[in-house]
Amino acid sequence: MTTLYITGAGVSAQSGIPTFRGSEGFWTIGSKNYTPQEMATRQMYQEKPREFLTWYYHRFARYRDHGANEVHAWLANKQLITQNIDGLDGKAGNDNYISIHGRLDQVTVFHTQGDEVARQRAPWDDVDETCLAESLLSVFKIGSKGPQLNKSLKPYVLLFDEYYTELYQISLAEQQMQHASKMVFIGTSFSVNITQIALDIARRRGIPIEVVDPEPMHVLYDQVEYFQMTALEYINR
Repeated sequence: MTTLYITGAGVSAQSGIPTFRGSEGFWTIGSKNYTPQEMATRQMYQEKPREFLTWYYHRFARYRDHGANEVHAWLANKQLITQNIDGLDGKAGNDNYISIHGRLDQVTVFHTQGDEVARQRAPWDDVDETCLAESLLSVFKIGSKGPQLNKSLKPYVLLFDEYYTELYQISLAEQQMQHASKMVFIGTSFSVNITQIALDIARRRGIPIEVVDPEPMHVLYDQVEYFQMTALEYINR
């Protein structure tokens, strides 16, 4: 009997990292000229890398030193797929979790989607905040012609106009869904593709699911148990 845990931003809220769709959420607060859905795209990275990297740094990289919380520690020995890119599950000791949307502490070379590339340490500590935009462009190896394939660096993050590839371990994630005896969704709004993929597989296989959230989304399935509470309340219930 294997329970698969699928987590979203609600799990990291206790660590001081904003959720995505609250009043201070990452997707609620945009840049001066663009919505988050416009900013967090491959197209923006290619066409306006200065603004993309500055936005990404302020919205994500500033949280890179936050620590794991009690929920991450509880999940450390669980089979886990997380939508979060904060890397806190790794800090809590889970060596085998799937970061399906990428990781804040890693980058890749800018590549054609689907190409096999290696992940490497993100160079955030090399950034000079006194000249932030220029430093980011330099550190990410982006010149006047914009990002160059197989030369420039790109944050290891799945953007809105990108798709799941093996870089994000999509096949392994689906394999775990196919073999799970139960799925538990914690702190997610079911608004991203991976949760819909998981829900579709759970329906087809007829396995039970649990939904944990202070304001849980209702899902169309007859084997759902709802826990209207925070992730911390759930693990301590």
